[in-house]
Order: sequence, then C-alpha cells, then structure tokens
Amino acid sequence: MHVFVTGATGWIGSATVNELLASGHRVTGLARSDASAAKLESKGVEVLRGDLGDLDVLRRGAEGAEAVIHLGFNHDFSDPAGAGRTDRAAVETLGSALVGTERPFFVASGLAGIQQPVTEDQVSPFVGPDAPRGGTEALALDSADQGVRSAALRFAPTVHGTGDHGFVAELGRVAREKGVSGYPGDGTNAWAAVHVTDAARMIRLALTGAPAGARLHAVGETAVPTRQIAEAIGRAFDLPVASIPADQVLDHFGWIGRFFGSPMTATSLKTQQLLGWTPTGPGLITDIDSGAYALDAVPLSA
Repeated sequence: MHVFVTGATGWIGSATVNELLASGHRVTGLARSDASAAKLESKGVEVLRGDLGDLDVLRRGAEGAEAVIHLGFNHDFSDPAGAGRTDRAAVETLGSALVGTERPFFVASGLAGIQQPVTEDQVSPFVGPDAPRGGTEALALDSADQGVRSAALRFAPTVHGTGDHGFVAELGRVAREKGVSGYPGDGTNAWAAVHVTDAARMIRLALTGAPAGARLHAVGETAVPTRQIAEAIGRAFDLPVASIPADQVLDHFGWIGRFFGSPMTATSLKTQQLLGWTPTGPGLITDIDSGAYALDAVPLSA
C-alpha cells in the first residue's frame, strides 16, 4: 500500500515509517526541511516538500496515496489556539481529498480531558475549531460518513523509548535542573504509557484492520502512578525524590506540570481485540531503569 505520512520524521512518525517499510509498504513523507528530506530519503522514503500550512501540498499527497496517516502537529504551547487552527485546516484538506475513496485516513489524537480511564467507546468532548487541537479527532471521524475510512489514533501521554524527547524527557530535564525528582501531591495521579515500537505496530495493523469511525488506543499500560515515574527518574539521575505540593506544581515543573498533575489513563482492550495487537515492548518504568532516558540526557550546560 502507498501511504502518505505527515510528521514522518517525528518521534512516533519515524517509528511508524520504519514499521511500514519493514512490512513492504511504499511511503511518502512530508518534509519541511533539507535535513528531514535527507533523513527520509536515506530510508527509501519518497519525499514531498512542505509543512502543515501548505494545504495544496497536503492535498496532493493525499490524492496520490492509498492511505493517509496524519501524525504531524505543531506543539507550540505558546500558541495552542494557532496550532489547533493549523491542524484543523490540515485535517479538512486531507479528508476532503479522500471523500468517496474508502481509503484509510488516520489522525493522531490524545487522551487528556476525557473522562478517566478512557475507553475506545468514549467520544471526545472536543468539537469545533476552538476546541483543543482544533477538534480534529471529531472532524476526522465525521468524514467516515463521506466514504472515508477514518480513524482516531489516541496515543498515551508518554510514548516512550530511547531517543524520546517528549514528556518523560522533559520531566528528567526538570529533575536535573531542580536537583530533585518531584511528583505532584501524593503521587497517585497516573498516566497511560506505550512503547514507541508498539504504537507503530498498532498503526500498521490498523491499515488493514480498522473500520471507519474507529477510535484506537495506543496504550500498553493503563495507569503508571506519577510517584513511580518520579522514583524511576530519581534512580536514573541519582537524585532525591520528593512530593511537590499542589499549589507549587506549576512553579516547580513549568508547562509540563499542567500535564503531570492531570490524570491521563486509558485502556486498549478493544483495540487489541480488533487488530490482534498485543503490546510487547518494555513498560515505562523498565524503560527508564534500563537507561532509555539517561543515555539520551542532554547536559544542563548544553
């Protein structure tokens, strides 16, 4: 199958592209820079130059492919509304190019803000252009009524592994900066987690196994307590571990505190049954303890 992937050089996108290529799929990846283009070409990926704001380029990529996997997103926490508008326009463009084709169209989403623990049956409350991420999960799933085999890819808040620069890496950076690995309150708040290779394999299986309108959960562990995450980070960097009072969480952690203090748990039983997918990668704590984040740590002076 010929698959067009946005975010093809990102953390999840890179793993997904590797998984697709290993399974014999042809891949075209969106690349906004020479470095990204070279990275894709070195793998044997066809390159389409542009970014998420280049709607004509996105339409061309979608029209020329047999499936579209939209993993790109502008994670600009200084302008979340603007990032949401960009993503909504991108999803509208990609989806409209696939109307009536019955081709797969998968859109990345998340678990934050949905009643916990999140199951695949729960509908996202975020609808409309002013919703988080521009309400793109609901927008994409609406295209299932227009002859598009659309599905939502709901990723655990931490898609972990060596090389990850996401939430757990940021927690490690804060811990090194503060000299203590903290957790909010009593540390019982929890996150779902999945290893990046498991997430990529789930996406590949969905190409042939996911029906229109599906909500798929890339979740390997339902609920890892924040205290356990902090303790593992403390072991990784030989730092003390301490509770951070609720009224000091944002000051201590910065932007990541808003997420670390929020429950983001989910199950994936229905996804596993639907796709015949079983997560086999290491759990989050095992991954941290094995050096996945310590090995990739950037010195504070860098």
